[in-house]
Amino acid sequence: MDPDLALILGLVLIVLSIPSMVAALSDGHAPRVAAITLIAGGAMVVWAITTKPGGYTIHDVPDTFIKVVGRYLA
Repeated sequence: MDPDLALILGLVLIVLSIPSMVAALSDGHAPRVAAITLIAGGAMVVWAITTKPGGYTIHDVPDTFIKVVGRYLA
């Protein structure tokens, strides 16, 4: 898997797990699925950062997002 794709998918999973976690906690349930999604997203981000030589900076993320979306949608 491409580290850029793993970074973007991991960040999307992390962002999508937050509303699920809040909803589960507000309903009084354990946020099991949200926690698993958060861990999976975090693992993908860590893998992407350690795999790419030099890693990523915060300033690289928007450019990487556009590059990945453009690559797979075009």
